Formats: sequence, C-alpha cells, structure tokens
Amino acid sequence: MRETVLGDVTITRIKEYYGSVELSAGTFFPEAQEETWREHESWLAPDFVDAATGVIVSAIQTWLLRSEGKTILVDTGVGNHKERPYSPVWSRLSTGFLDELATAGVRPEDVDLVINTHLHVDHVGWNTRLDGRTWVPTFPNATYLMPRADFDFWNPANGHEPKLGRGNQNVFEDSVAPVHEAGQTLLWEDSHTIDENLRLDLAPGHTPGSSVLALESGTDRALFVGDLLNTALQVVEPDVNSCFCEDPAAARATRRRLLGQASDTNALLLPAHLGGHGGAEVVRDGDKFAIKTWAPFARL
Repeated sequence: MRETVLGDVTITRIKEYYGSVELSAGTFFPEAQEETWREHESWLAPDFVDAATGVIVSAIQTWLLRSEGKTILVDTGVGNHKERPYSPVWSRLSTGFLDELATAGVRPEDVDLVINTHLHVDHVGWNTRLDGRTWVPTFPNATYLMPRADFDFWNPANGHEPKLGRGNQNVFEDSVAPVHEAGQTLLWEDSHTIDENLRLDLAPGHTPGSSVLALESGTDRALFVGDLLNTALQVVEPDVNSCFCEDPAAARATRRRLLGQASDTNALLLPAHLGGHGGAEVVRDGDKFAIKTWAPFARL
C-alpha cells in the first residue's frame, strides 16, 4: 500500500530512488557515536542503514497530496539529466519518476501546487525537465511554493558559503531559476495557508528557509518535515544533526519542537527521506522520543 487518507486529504508515496547515498553513518551524522548506531541497529537495519557496511540507506520520494480538489507535490527529488559534479550520486540520473506519478493517475499538467520544503539538491530536481537544451518547468500549470529565505540563501548572486559546500552547484540555475523566470513561483515568508487542511510554517536550522507542511483535517494530523529527520535515529536521538545542517543549534531546537508537537497531537510524521514505511507516529520518552507505530505504507 502506498496510499492513505487523513481526514479529507489523500496521501500517496511516490518513489524516485531507494538505496545507498554513498555516505557512512559517521560522515552523514558526525555527532552520533558508533555505539549509538550499534545500540539501535536491530531496528535501524536494513531500512535506514546497511549494518554490514555502515552506509546510510535513504529514500528520495515525493508526497502526492489531493486536497480540496487540488493536486499537490511535496518536494520533487533529484530529477533527471542534472549535472551534479560535487554530488555524483545524484548526477545525470535517468529514473522513472514521471511514470510513477502516472501510475498514481497524475500527469505533469495536472499538478496545481509544488511545495519545496527547502532548496537542497534532492528536493527540487523535478521542478524542471530538459526540453532540448533548455530547462523548463516540469509542471506547467503549477504554482511552486518556495521559502523566500532559502531562495535568497541559495541564489549564487548573494555569495553565501553553505555547509553543503559545492554540493548544490548548478541547482539554483537549473531547478529554481527557470521556474521563477517562468513566473510560477510564490516566495512565502513566516507561514502560508494553502487551504483549510494545509499550512506551511518555517522550521529553520537545516537551512535558513527549511519548512514544515502541517496537515489538520478533522481529527487527523500529519507533519511533512522535509529534512528535519534524515534518519529514524534522530527520533530517539533528537540532538543529532546531519553534516548538512546550516545552523546546528537551531536544527536541534526545531527538531525537538516538532517531535514534541507530533507526539502531543498524535500527528503522523512524514520526512522526505525515510525508507522502510516512510514515516511514523512518535511518543515522548523522557527527554527524548520513541517510535509508536510506523506509517501505513508498504516498506520500500
């Protein structure tokens, strides 16, 4: 099963990639000790880490939402044919992502809204597609919602030096700027209400404009948290950051706040990259958190 319904919103999981990201646990999460991974290995492997090699296993996926008659995509993965000289695992891919969308009954022209929770390389790739030698919006009728703080931070003209280094090279030029130049972006600040069921809020730390999409429909709740969690280990060890968090202190505070919110409201937590069942409900466990139950999606 790759689809579930919360209140009046249907959620479908669209996979682009699942497997190694060619980073060891120690490299990706330098704040987590090796013994911490071993302590939790029984449930982290094989969905989130390869126990034999210590390499992180991750999903690149899009959450497809149908709400109030609109078709909405949350994050657009890596994309095809993109030159990523400093992120070789994502360079020049050729995946069946659009076929996966078609299987879910969605053509590119059917999409009304695209939400980029932030503007990292693996969240904006399918914003555009190659038409001859030109990058054009993949979803010609969509409005692309981007946090202004990230739009400004990742614009090369502004000269920022991110922790991702050159890992985002070419991303703004081929996956963000063409959409903006086509007049299809809405750059929002602080918060943005989409409809009666969905609201975007800033959740800075991982990047300056990282955001969370909150779903509240009837008695059901969900939080689409982008890279608030890059691995399920961060549920039980919420102070562990990835090596890509721009503001580590803010990332920890935001993660704890949203894990607390998910626990207190019984919200389904849906990050961008969790393999396995793709998400979970969580509960408080002292000053940390624990998995209550996995999301109702089939394991990848």
